[in-house]
Amino acid sequence: MDVTGLRIALFSGNYNYIRDGANQALNRLVEYLLRRGATVRIYSPTVEHPAFPPNGDIVHIPAIPFPGRSEYKFTLGLGWSARRDLRAFRPNIVHVASPDWLGQNAVSFADRLDVPVVASVHTRFETYPRYYGLAFLEPLMLALLRRFYRRCDGIFAPSESMAQLLRDQRMNYDVGIWSRGIDRAVFNPGARDREWRRGLGIEDDVPVIGFVGRLVMEKGLDVFSDTIDCLEHQHVRHKVLIVGEGPAREWFERRLPQAAFVGFQGGADLGRAVASMDVLFNPSVTETFGNVTLEAMAAGLPVVAAIATGSASLVRDGVTGRLIPAGAIESFAEALSAYCADPGARAAAGRAGCTRSQRYGWDEVNQALVDGYLRIVRQRAGGTRIPRSPVP
Repeated sequence: MDVTGLRIALFSGNYNYIRDGANQALNRLVEYLLRRGATVRIYSPTVEHPAFPPNGDIVHIPAIPFPGRSEYKFTLGLGWSARRDLRAFRPNIVHVASPDWLGQNAVSFADRLDVPVVASVHTRFETYPRYYGLAFLEPLMLALLRRFYRRCDGIFAPSESMAQLLRDQRMNYDVGIWSRGIDRAVFNPGARDREWRRGLGIEDDVPVIGFVGRLVMEKGLDVFSDTIDCLEHQHVRHKVLIVGEGPAREWFERRLPQAAFVGFQGGADLGRAVASMDVLFNPSVTETFGNVTLEAMAAGLPVVAAIATGSASLVRDGVTGRLIPAGAIESFAEALSAYCADPGARAAAGRAGCTRSQRYGWDEVNQALVDGYLRIVRQRAGGTRIPRSPVP
């Protein structure tokens, strides 16, 4: 079988109603699959005014607002109409992008159809409880995730560091890599705009420390703001630039009253914002890849990041930036202070990061996943698949 023989049923709890790195990667994947001649059907909640137009056809899945985070939807699983559509579609592989109730239903339905199922891992869900005072739930979350992923024929991580963590956690016997790509027409050093910076009240010679992402606590906003406090107490000359929106924006603005908040930026505007920074600070430990880290590297910025899955596979400590133990406020501040004080070090790390980013092209990384699809379909057809991990 080649790509044109693939019939993929893709299940996502958020395909396009809120923009994030995971669903943008899924949309790029679908665009690539359709361009190569595969047939794709997406099963996901839909809203009247989504964040961006979807690639491919979506079958609506009923959902309700998630308690405390109403911008996200809690899927109600496969209803009768979606099951009928899925039977008529006749997929030869099922791809599940989230271990939610819809994902659980999709795996069960694939079992009944005797269709192989793969899962892509986009977020470290087991780390989320610690940001809401519920760290004691992490072992339970890990057990639930292990039970889900062991029901799949294979799982795909976006980085080798995340893949190794999944192996260590005994999530599945078959762990592949589906990395992330970069649009170098958008993210490049030439997008830097001094006039745009000046419009924000930033002087040309002031180093800008940037944050890019959803403004939610699990992105490490507390660590970011505490580190900036440390720099202020040390009288390190700098400016903070925050790119993104989210429910924690008001809290973040109170913690960083001198920062420039520019809200959501997309496309060329995002490329301009990132390239107009001088260093990216990414303290999050929840990402499995770190799209913003790669985008900053492509734009020629050094990156100071937490030692975590994703960043550990992208950032070369002391070469393209710094990797710091998660939550180590003083160490983060020391690394940022060094880059703020030394334009030459910033430039050298930025050049190295830009060079390293060139290995990540969207077509190349998506083809790697297609190759994984085809392998798993062949293994199922030939009776040589890796046995599914037993569910405890």
